[in-house]
Amino acid sequence: MSEPRERKPAVMVMGTGSNVGKSTLVAGLCRIFVKRGLNVRPFKPQNMSNNAAAVEGGEIGRAQVVQALAAKVPASVHMNPVLLKPEADNRSQIIVQGKRFGLMRARDFGARRETLMPHVMDSFARLEREADLVIVEGAGSPAEINLRRGDIANMGFAEEADIPVILAGDIDRGGVIASLVGTHAVLPDDERERIKAFLINKFRGDVSLFDDGLKEIASRTGWRSLGVAPWLPEAAWLPAEDALDLEREKSTRGRKLKIATPVIARIANFDDLDPLGMESDVELVFVRPGEPLPGDADLVVLPGSKSTIADLAFFRAQGWDIDLAAHVRRGGHVLGLCGGYQMLGKTIADPDGIEGKPESVAGLGFLDVHTTLSGDKITRSIEATHLATETPIRGYEIHLGQTSGADCERPVIAIDGKPDGATSRDGRVAGTYAHGFFVSDAFRSAYLRSFGAASSLAYAERVEQALEALADHLERHLDIDAILDIARQRSRTKIPA
Repeated sequence: MSEPRERKPAVMVMGTGSNVGKSTLVAGLCRIFVKRGLNVRPFKPQNMSNNAAAVEGGEIGRAQVVQALAAKVPASVHMNPVLLKPEADNRSQIIVQGKRFGLMRARDFGARRETLMPHVMDSFARLEREADLVIVEGAGSPAEINLRRGDIANMGFAEEADIPVILAGDIDRGGVIASLVGTHAVLPDDERERIKAFLINKFRGDVSLFDDGLKEIASRTGWRSLGVAPWLPEAAWLPAEDALDLEREKSTRGRKLKIATPVIARIANFDDLDPLGMESDVELVFVRPGEPLPGDADLVVLPGSKSTIADLAFFRAQGWDIDLAAHVRRGGHVLGLCGGYQMLGKTIADPDGIEGKPESVAGLGFLDVHTTLSGDKITRSIEATHLATETPIRGYEIHLGQTSGADCERPVIAIDGKPDGATSRDGRVAGTYAHGFFVSDAFRSAYLRSFGAASSLAYAERVEQALEALADHLERHLDIDAILDIARQRSRTKIPA
């Protein structure tokens, strides 16, 4: 029998529900403990998001890339070993350790626990060997006890890896006392005991007004209070992972360029637009279903999609195809990114039923190109040149399918000398498979200048400032020493090597 090995300190941040700020809290904690001299790794056993990033030739949730940046380490596919990318209301593509693993229907996921958990534990062990501290992010809520049997994202993982938990509640949405106390009420005793403390996130106003609330939660649960984190405007500078975060609090006064993006049903990689939304000369509008594309938009960006053919039907159902045609007739510009690029063509064929039933559909017809979907998925980081502005860009590709046609003779970028994308004859409609290139300051500045707008943003610097501001904010308002002590409780026992 092998000698026991010591567990590394680890703590898991769970939430009372989705969108309570778990990803941001983990990023902030990663930066705090790095500044204290620790070698930190973020980890999320299972994520559900179409906002993915290309890492090590695979893909993981975008939030884990931001957390790796906060921890000042390269992102790894092992930081998010299971990624679910919804393709329909009841079906998701499964990515395991960065690679496409297959499709899964919602009702079948619980049966996949025994298949997926070994991959999750393998990835966690790899990170644990590298780190002084692992900070784990849960998904959704541990109170979803109807899903507990097949759980690998919350208590299922915490139990398997024997990790203590802190529970975050979002006071901004209301009902935070009931959500924390209610979580305590529905959990079995052993899982209640695994939760060592709680915190309140996104408080607006005088924090002292919630002192009695903290006492009431602690009294009813027996959990220790770690404090209240007030609302932090700078958190909006970090790339958003959830489509619920698309709306940013921002004035539009004095903007020179209006960009509109339709929020399609399976929108993917919408963080492509984050740098544009931060520019002082840009008004970025996310158009919700049922709303028309604004007639005064200068540029319409069709975003990425996890299910291009289905989202094209959704696009038409909103009447956006009519709005887009009017926009083009008025002399407006259009940019399609990945799935949005495919939609702009004349046809999209799915002969093997990659996205659903085998079929071929008419595209929007603004580009003279044709797309055929196939099972060969391209996932890679790229360094390229934007041909119109002759500026370098860095980004990534995550897509299924090949696109060809006459307008490909006017490509948008060149990757290692090879053309990508297509441009209409009049130059006002373009599409590319590349993601993430608006992060490149020189390109973004040149691109905006072509619309008469100026760039005032150093994007990477702004994100770094946001991470520093977040770390300082949490350090001020939460009991960070207590969080570290909770994480160290795990290292006081040993496990077989």
